[in-house]
Amino acid sequence: MTHDAPTPVDALRPTLDTLRAAWQARRPDAAQRRDDLARLRDALRRRLDQMADAIAADFGHRSRHESLIADGMSVLTEIDRLRRSLRRWMRPRRVASGWKLWPARAQLRPVPLGVVGVIAPWNYPVNLALIPLATAIAAGNHVYLKPSEHTPRTSAFLASLLAEVFPPERVTVALGDAEVAAAFAGLPFDHLVFTGSTAVGRKVMAAAAPNLTPLTLELGGKSPAIVCPGHPLDRAAARLVTGKLFNAGQTCIAPDYVLVDAARRDALLEALRFEVADRYADAASRAADYTHIVSDAQFQRLSGLLDDARERGLTVLPLLDVDGARAFPPTLVVDPGDDAALMREEIFGPILPVIGYRTLDEAIAFVNARERPLALYPFGSKAQVEAILATTVAGGVTVNDTLLHFAANRLPFGGVGASGMGAYHGRAGFDAMTKALPVLWQPRIAVTDWLRPPYARIATLIDRLAR
Repeated sequence: MTHDAPTPVDALRPTLDTLRAAWQARRPDAAQRRDDLARLRDALRRRLDQMADAIAADFGHRSRHESLIADGMSVLTEIDRLRRSLRRWMRPRRVASGWKLWPARAQLRPVPLGVVGVIAPWNYPVNLALIPLATAIAAGNHVYLKPSEHTPRTSAFLASLLAEVFPPERVTVALGDAEVAAAFAGLPFDHLVFTGSTAVGRKVMAAAAPNLTPLTLELGGKSPAIVCPGHPLDRAAARLVTGKLFNAGQTCIAPDYVLVDAARRDALLEALRFEVADRYADAASRAADYTHIVSDAQFQRLSGLLDDARERGLTVLPLLDVDGARAFPPTLVVDPGDDAALMREEIFGPILPVIGYRTLDEAIAFVNARERPLALYPFGSKAQVEAILATTVAGGVTVNDTLLHFAANRLPFGGVGASGMGAYHGRAGFDAMTKALPVLWQPRIAVTDWLRPPYARIATLIDRLAR
């Protein structure tokens, strides 16, 4: 059986109906869910090399280490967390019913929703497909996955992997282009998880609206870093380079631009230059660990951002000579204005604008004048960071570093406003993909035994309760 044939659009709804009918016939219990997760973990662990090869083939070149860390280890770690915590999360939670309803008992029961749809992106094509899928399985749902058409070899790998682990009436995969994705988003799922750009997220939300499908939207935006006065520049530069160049900047939470006190702007530029040169000092390290851009279209888009910056007379500083058809050099752009293209759209590549500010309040105002970001990276003392956190809103924050709040799977991961809605990872994902069903257990003797006409006999009691 092949796992790379496109899915006909007219097959999408019948497949969803099959998944839902199977779920209604037998909802997965705790033992089934834990077994499903264990088999998924084992299958992925055995295929990690195959996974890395597929991703590298799609990207032209993708650092093997980045694939194993970000698309392999992260999924295995999340599955381990789900399996360890599942029985505790599934237990009904006692809730006080209030003295007015005594002696009734109240509880919240986490019940699965049914069929969860997952639309995954190309930048971390295994991580961002399998973590929401595993979470949906832990929550007791069946899953329909649509991986990205921009990483076709990885999508075929996912289809093969999941066919090995799950029967098709429990988990299945739809393959195809944007037409298939658009039709997929319009299916009447019980919950839909989408990870991708803000522009496409709007289209997904519009497609889901007629069905009132609940959504988790993990979008992007321009995630800022703020380097506060006095913070060590060498330390900030090292961590900014890690966040910006991991996966060649093709990360939704990569630092999109850096704000630094103007007196130290040039010193930060030099520290960033030194850090990049130190990491990729020889051709072997560049060949092994410098990831390429996923497609010609994305490469041309990034080139266009730099062309626009040069046409505006901005200082553009390439930091590294790189070889390869889609190897894009890490590049700094100094003090771009709001009119520059790279300040009007998410960069999603190894280009980093560095902007000087006069006061920390000015830097905060700069961030707040824009749409709320998916991530925020303040570098500074506790007092400086607290001042930033007290006056900004973002999807998530890593203090004095970048990216790592995503890896803290006890923290919910999600956006706010234009950077998304809802959250997942760990308990947050389990809660998003279940219904906290309110249940009131009524004893033999209950308050409703007295709630009958004529109500005049309890008028005095009602009057007292209303005061």
